[in-house]
Amino acid sequence: MSIHPRFNLTLPLLGVSALALCGTATAGFVDDSRASLELRNFYMNRDFRHSGGDEKQDEWAQGFLLRFESGYTDTSIGVGFDAYAALGVKLDSARGRSGDNGIFPQSTDGTPADEFSHLRGTAKFKLSRSVLRIGSMFPTLPVLFYNYGRLLPSSYSGSLLTMEEVDGLTLHAGRFTHSAQRNSSSSDRISYYRGGVESDHLDLIGGSYQLGENLTASYYYGELDDIYRQHFAGLVHSWPLSENLLLRTDLRYFKSRDDGTARVGRIDNDTFNGMLSLSAGSHKFSGAYQQVSGDGEFPFIGQDPYVVNLSFHGTFTREEMKSWQLRYDYDFTALGVPGLTFTTRYVNGYDALVDGRKQGKEWERNNELFYTVQSGPLKNVQVQLRNITFRSGGGLTRDVDENRIMVGYTLPLW
Repeated sequence: MSIHPRFNLTLPLLGVSALALCGTATAGFVDDSRASLELRNFYMNRDFRHSGGDEKQDEWAQGFLLRFESGYTDTSIGVGFDAYAALGVKLDSARGRSGDNGIFPQSTDGTPADEFSHLRGTAKFKLSRSVLRIGSMFPTLPVLFYNYGRLLPSSYSGSLLTMEEVDGLTLHAGRFTHSAQRNSSSSDRISYYRGGVESDHLDLIGGSYQLGENLTASYYYGELDDIYRQHFAGLVHSWPLSENLLLRTDLRYFKSRDDGTARVGRIDNDTFNGMLSLSAGSHKFSGAYQQVSGDGEFPFIGQDPYVVNLSFHGTFTREEMKSWQLRYDYDFTALGVPGLTFTTRYVNGYDALVDGRKQGKEWERNNELFYTVQSGPLKNVQVQLRNITFRSGGGLTRDVDENRIMVGYTLPLW
């Protein structure tokens, strides 16, 4: 599948910069622009309980993320430009305490960098209700999802066309060739999650359609060249049972097959997952089931597969694995503490294929408190506390206790 030919990002970005500096047609470019500075202080501690691994990982860092989004020029094809600059600074870390946390880049001997940074941009072109973006992006699509679970976000580079010409219908088509990991200053060839096997590009096409007020259906196709191709179908339905009761159903199905030279081996599996949630006032109760059937693990790019049992530590996407989840959310507004929420969940995975037998098992327990300050000099400061316990068995050997603390604030510049 080929959506469009390879391109050079330099010329489009230079062209947008030139347009932004000339003529009254660029009034919207400036007047509709906005910029913000996001600060994120992040601490992470891992205590490994299995033998043969690191005993402990412990890191503390400060992140800065400057975002700029322009408006569009008042021309037949509106032109705009987005940019972001990111900086991560080490506050406390050392060789032997860094490991695979994914916070800092590391030297060959495992020493974490004192700091790392990157600067990226995106040209954008608008016609009617369709926008073509060329450059660096943060996609949130079933076949490609960025991650912001550490100090700085990951991103992907390429082109993406988004069309919303028909009410209720959103279409996407794109090609991505490079990715920047959440702990890297460089932009590398897009690669497969397991083992980091590089590919020339990922092509994707698909969209979602709102069938009714409470029902949305979606379909996407993604193809990671010479590695895998993947179909996705999803259905989300919300059913108001009463004034204070809402039942939400989220069904997802993936059909994945190896592609071309199959550089990571045979992939021939189907993955079904679904979640049912009942919201009752300040309470929300959820249950989920996920199953990978066939040859190979569920294939995805980056750290976040679009599956319902994705958790803070595990993905539960191993070959032949089945998993279920119970989750509870509470909003403390009802108790007079607006801005404070609590989440707890338990995910249990079993029957993963290990050494030729369906014996692998994993479970994870998460607890999270999230608070946004509502008033005063610290208004909009966010504090997030996460506690994670992960255990495995049946030939799988990763056991870890983990704590994360994040304090964040976004300052609008204009």
